Amino acid sequence: MNAVLEVKPTVTVTQAQIDFFHTNGFLALDAITTRADVERLQSTYDRIFAQKAGREEGNQFDLGGSDEDGKQEGLPQILNPMKYAPELADMLARVNARAVAQQLLGEGCMDRGSHAILKPAGHGVPTPWHQDEAYWGPDLVYRSLSVWIPLQDATVENGCLWFVPGSHKLEVLPHRCIGGDTRIHGLELVDAERHTRNAVACPIPAGGATFHLNGTLHYAGPNRTNQPRRALILGFGLDAKKRETPRRFPWNEVKAAPRQERAKQFQEKAKQAQAPAK
Repeated sequence: MNAVLEVKPTVTVTQAQIDFFHTNGFLALDAITTRADVERLQSTYDRIFAQKAGREEGNQFDLGGSDEDGKQEGLPQILNPMKYAPELADMLARVNARAVAQQLLGEGCMDRGSHAILKPAGHGVPTPWHQDEAYWGPDLVYRSLSVWIPLQDATVENGCLWFVPGSHKLEVLPHRCIGGDTRIHGLELVDAERHTRNAVACPIPAGGATFHLNGTLHYAGPNRTNQPRRALILGFGLDAKKRETPRRFPWNEVKAAPRQERAKQFQEKAKQAQAPAK
C-alpha cells in the first residue's frame, strides 16, 4: 500500500515526453527535486552507507563483487533504504517520481520498492548491461518502471545511465551472474555487444531522474572521478499478472550470493526470538 505523503508534486510531463517514453522505453528529466532536497538526501545516503545499514539482514551487499566481509566493495547497494532512513519517505523527489510514474503508466501505479547504489570514488565498477526484469520472478507479466535519481551530477565519467532505445519491446534476454561467478548477486547480459550497439548515454544534473521500463536494457559505467557517485532508485508499477506461457530464469536458480545466506540466518534468528518459551 502506498504511504500517505504530505508533500505535493511539482512536476508533470508533456504528451510528447509520454510518447517518447513508450516508444523508447526510457525518459530523462533534468529536475524532479530541489538542490536543497538533494543535499539533505545526500547526507542521509552517506550515513546509511557508512553504517552498512541492513547488512546483517542481507539488504546491504556488494552488487558487483563476491561480497566477503572486510573486502573492498566495488558496487555497494542497500535494498529498502527507507527502512533505515525513514526520512526518505516524504522527500520531494519521491513525490514527483510517483506523480510522473502515474502519468507514464496510469493511475493504478503503486510503489514497488527502492534501493540505493553507490559507486565509490576512483574504484566504483561498472553496472553491467541488464534488464531489471531478469532479477524478478519469471511467472508474471510486469508493467513497472524504475526511477534513477543521482545525488550529484551524473556524467559519463562517474557512471551515468545508458539505455538501448526500444529494447523494452524485447523478451527478457539471457543473463548470468557477473563474470559467471554465482557468488555475485549482480547480473550481466550475455552477448551484450550484439544488443547494445545503438546505446545512448543520459547524463543528468543532481536531482534529475531517468525513468525506464522493466525490460529496457541499461548500463552504468565505472566511476573514474575522485567523488562518489550516488544514485537512489525508486520502483513503481501496475499489478503484475500471471503469465500464460511458463518461462525460466536459470541465472537466478544457480545464484548463491552471501547476502542470501545472511538473510536466511537473520530470518531464522527472528523466528527463534518470536517463538514462545517452552
